[in-house]
Amino acid sequence: MAQTKTITQAVERLGHRVTIGDVAAEAGIPLLEAQRGVLALATETQAHLQVAESGEIAYVFPKNIQAVLWSKSWRLRLQSTWEKIWRVLFYLIRISFGVMLILSLVLIVVAITVLAIAASSAGRDDNNSGGGRGGGGMVFMPRIWLGPDIFWMFDPRGDRRRPARAKSDLNFLEAVYSFLFGDGDPNDDLDERRWQNIAQVIQANGGAVVAEQITPFLGDLGKGWDSELEDYMVPVLSHFNGLPQVSPQGNIVYQFPELQVTAKARRTIKPPQFLRELPRRFSQATSGQVMMAIGLGGANLVGALALGSMLQNNAALVAELGGIVALANSLYWVLLGYGAAFLSIPLVRYFWLQRQNSKLEARNAEREQRAAELKQLTDDLQEKLTFAETLRGQTVLGTDDLAYTTEVDLTEQEAAQKDKLDSEWRRLLEERGK
Repeated sequence: MAQTKTITQAVERLGHRVTIGDVAAEAGIPLLEAQRGVLALATETQAHLQVAESGEIAYVFPKNIQAVLWSKSWRLRLQSTWEKIWRVLFYLIRISFGVMLILSLVLIVVAITVLAIAASSAGRDDNNSGGGRGGGGMVFMPRIWLGPDIFWMFDPRGDRRRPARAKSDLNFLEAVYSFLFGDGDPNDDLDERRWQNIAQVIQANGGAVVAEQITPFLGDLGKGWDSELEDYMVPVLSHFNGLPQVSPQGNIVYQFPELQVTAKARRTIKPPQFLRELPRRFSQATSGQVMMAIGLGGANLVGALALGSMLQNNAALVAELGGIVALANSLYWVLLGYGAAFLSIPLVRYFWLQRQNSKLEARNAEREQRAAELKQLTDDLQEKLTFAETLRGQTVLGTDDLAYTTEVDLTEQEAAQKDKLDSEWRRLLEERGK
């Protein structure tokens, strides 16, 4: 199902008229998988085939390809419905961590306040019963700082009250999830980008390349003979059905015939010099949102520790009060654990990201160095590039030299071919008569 979606998107980006090589290059998938996928998609959508006189085939898909697939497949409809449901569920999961942070902090503060009032009242009662003088009916409660003002997020006029900071697409509840777990791997599509870039390099060079033009997009090239014999090119040949060609001097050039055939001439896309992995960001939240999350997390942890001390020192009072104090007592270890995890998870993740980004930059530097070496032309490299130029070419399957198409009835095509031949014969006879 995922492969069908990938091929469908590639066909749409290519303008609905494609060859197998076009789809493989655009989607960055192996040529055999592209062939199976395009044939299956053509069957489902009743696409038309255009066969050139050279025998090459172009596939013409309907413009409303998504609607056709939707109407024929209940699985696609079910998948689309589930994707919409999952987006809502995942959003609720993301904001739940921020909601839990606020609720736990509110529960801790309320429980501490109730316990403090109850303990103070119990102390006054003991003093009065012992003959002490009462302090009057007013109880002085010191103002307790609960961290940053978090309630602007619920205020429709909150924009006036927010401190000035860099803009973010995340609200605070989303920023909490981003602070805890990050925002995903920016290189999740690295393999797809790798093959797309390699296909762009091959097409930009007319379907014939040397190994040095491909290495800036590969990973480990191996050591010793594996690197000298260019074994790392085997997966590339397998992926795009390429052929090694040997020059008169014994050097190897790689030709990809299927990528030399295209349904239409397109503007040449300049491929990047090398495959660059994107560094992992700690969070997409603004610095203000991160500081607020740290402040609330710290207040949660400190409040949980203070609550634990009060619950231990007023055990009899806790049983007597019940209600929210009893709830806080029953959830105490959950509140403490959440407060500790809220700060420790991002801390561990921060150092892990630093290590991963260090390795990532080393890989980028290695691939960049390979790209730089390509510009330093040696005699062998120059000879290989010269030989590759003799193998380069591009076949554009136009609509003028079609031998057959499923868009028109076969009888009409035969009649058109006959008229074309008759016209050609008349032209030749007229030239001979002159």
